[in-house]
Amino acid sequence: MDRPVVAAIDVGGTRIKSALVTREGVEVVALTRPTPERLDVDGALVDAAVDTVGALRDAATRDGHEVAVAAVGLVVPGIVDDGRGLARWSANLGWRDLPVAEPLERVLALPVAFGHDVRAGLVAEARFGAARLASNAVFVAIGTGVAGALLLDGRVISADGWSGELGHLVVEPGGPRCGCGGRGCLEAVASAAAVESAYAASTGTRRDAAAVAELVAGGDLPATSVWQGAVDALARAVVATVTLTGVERVVVGGGLSRSGEVLLRPLRSAVESALTFQRRPTIVQAALGDRAGCLGASCLAWDRT
Repeated sequence: MDRPVVAAIDVGGTRIKSALVTREGVEVVALTRPTPERLDVDGALVDAAVDTVGALRDAATRDGHEVAVAAVGLVVPGIVDDGRGLARWSANLGWRDLPVAEPLERVLALPVAFGHDVRAGLVAEARFGAARLASNAVFVAIGTGVAGALLLDGRVISADGWSGELGHLVVEPGGPRCGCGGRGCLEAVASAAAVESAYAASTGTRRDAAAVAELVAGGDLPATSVWQGAVDALARAVVATVTLTGVERVVVGGGLSRSGEVLLRPLRSAVESALTFQRRPTIVQAALGDRAGCLGASCLAWDRT
C-alpha cells in the first residue's frame, strides 16, 4: 500500500524548498531548487509548483518510496490572502493579486492549501518545534528582512493577509529608510542586512551579520555597539507585541537567530527591563531552522485532507 504524504512547497526569493511529508512531519524526500525568474507572469507560479510536485514524485520513485500524494501545501512571502488563495503582493517576487490555489487545484486535481511562509513556519513550530504547548506566541523571522506571525488563543492570525508585519513597526522614528518607504522600521534597524550596513558605516569594513555576531562573542567593541543597537530595536518591537497581544512565548528564527545566545541573552535582558505589568514571555530560538516554512506548508496541506 502506498504511503500517504503531502507535497510541501516553500517559495523563497532565491530558492524553492520542497518535500513529501508524512502526517507526523517526517520528510520522505526533500528537494531544494533555484527559484525561477519572472514568477509574476500569469501562470508562472502555478507552473513552478506543478513542476516541483512532479520532481518530488520522481525523486521518491528513484529512492524506492511508494507514496500517494494526498494534497499540496504551497507557501510564499509577501501579503497572502490565505482564505481566497491569492498572492496579494510580494516586493521581491513582483506579483500582485495573483490567483494561486484554485488554478493549482485544477491542474493537479488535488486539494491545495495556500499560505504565508512565516505564518506557516509558526504553525510548524507550534506542532513540532519551539512553540509547542503555547497558546499565545509570536514567531519573529530575522534575515535579510524581518517578518512576524502571531498565534493567539491557539489560532494563527491572518487578518486577510495583513497580520504580522512586525518588520514595519517603527522602532526608531526618523531612522534609516526602509524598503517599504518608511523610516525607522524594525527591518531597517535590526535585520541582518541592517546590522551589516550599520557595522560598515561604523568601521568602514563590510562584514556579514554572522561575522559581526562572532566579533560580538569575542568582545569586539564596535561590533558590540552595533549589535546592541539592533537588539534594543528588536526588544522595543517585542515589548510592543507582548503589550498588545499578551503572548507567552517569543520564537526567534531566521538567519540571525543562528547566533543563538549572542542574540537571545541581551534580548531577554532588554525586554525584561522594559516590561512593567505585562506577562513575561519566554524568548527561545526556533527549532526547525530553514525547514519551518516547508514543514508548515505540509501542516496546512494535511489540514485540507
